[in-house]
Amino acid sequence: MDNFNPPTGDIDHKKYTTGGWPAHKTLIILFVIYLSDYADRSVVASMINFIKQDWNITDAQAGWLISIVLLFITVFTMPAAILIDRWSRRKMVAIMTFFWSVATLACAFTKSYTQLLIARAFIGIGEAGYAPGGSAMLAAAYREEDRAKVLGLWNASIPLGMGIGLAAGGIIARRWGWHHAFGIVAFPGMLLALGAWFLPDYKSVKVEESAAGLKEGESFIAQSIKIFRIPSLTFAYLGFAMNVSATTALMSWLPTYFERTGIAKEGQGGMISSGIFALVLFGAPLGGVIADRWRKTYKKARMMFPAITSLIASAILMAATLSVHDKTMLLVLFAVFGVCVTLFVAPAAAVTQDVVHPGLRAFSYGMCVLVQHVLGDIWSPPLVGKISDIIGLEHALMFVPIYGVFAAMLFYIGSRFYERDLERVEKIELEAE
Repeated sequence: MDNFNPPTGDIDHKKYTTGGWPAHKTLIILFVIYLSDYADRSVVASMINFIKQDWNITDAQAGWLISIVLLFITVFTMPAAILIDRWSRRKMVAIMTFFWSVATLACAFTKSYTQLLIARAFIGIGEAGYAPGGSAMLAAAYREEDRAKVLGLWNASIPLGMGIGLAAGGIIARRWGWHHAFGIVAFPGMLLALGAWFLPDYKSVKVEESAAGLKEGESFIAQSIKIFRIPSLTFAYLGFAMNVSATTALMSWLPTYFERTGIAKEGQGGMISSGIFALVLFGAPLGGVIADRWRKTYKKARMMFPAITSLIASAILMAATLSVHDKTMLLVLFAVFGVCVTLFVAPAAAVTQDVVHPGLRAFSYGMCVLVQHVLGDIWSPPLVGKISDIIGLEHALMFVPIYGVFAAMLFYIGSRFYERDLERVEKIELEAE
């Protein structure tokens, strides 16, 4: 976003400036918080076999230990996003970070499957508004031309957090028991919450009336109906949902998949999986850089690039699952997939900020989170678990690439509307909080 002169008048308004050290500080702290978010969320995936042995649960029940977090994120994302847009992004980020960290710590003291499920649900409540709040802060902190690149760097924390959670869970569970893993990964978030409280932020912007017809004070349903009338935004949401459904299923089941197919010993599947997710570190920022450069000559790049890369990642994943009996080939293909699978994230996330009023950025990303959970990734881990109970995990993962095919189709359709929707967005002056 460009810098704007503050409005004149009797009150001395302080201009909210983009770029520089304040923006970089915001990116660094939000990056590490997102890492903590996904470490807390993912740590359970590498401990499924240990939990199953202790409590004799099924794969479908184990899948719900992942999905319960997503379900409660879904329920609370939009209330949190609305509050973020109307109150404060930095304060909400700080409060939520502390809340999910305490909930993760509570998991260490659970005595039954039901108690663990409830504690995991509270993690979802805490994480509900982080992505909307963080994306809104970063969209304002940097220029529009750099938005996909910055969001790509920020989203690179997701696979890193997954990798840390997966690796830590397996190692700690083998040495000291799986309960201890929750306690250890919980503590960093409590300290990071304090850092988030003091980040720079901009004053909340009222939506008097936007080009999409959105007005201040309208109900959630009324705003939702109108925001879904932005076609490129709707298709970006849906494409995002399909891809995240695939990555969530893999995050949940790859450690167990590697152990059951003999590729890794018990408790070590998380280490191999963390290596794959570490490669995703390159995918998210790389996708943002490529999409932003392509956008200089092709305005629809932030929609077309996700369409192309979603299809490529889907094909590579299918080839990997068909190579289960060739360990070297399987690991090579999963490594390539690890780079390709998140190339879509940064440009797609940028679209959720590009085509909406600045006062609705958290709402827009919150809606993206809501759609991706409701239409896919809540159900993908237990669905794969249920299929695994019937035909085995080796064959169950062969269904996952279908998500990527649908994502490619949806992003392509959305690209046809992107330029028109972008031209309708208002340019709003921002003031420092």
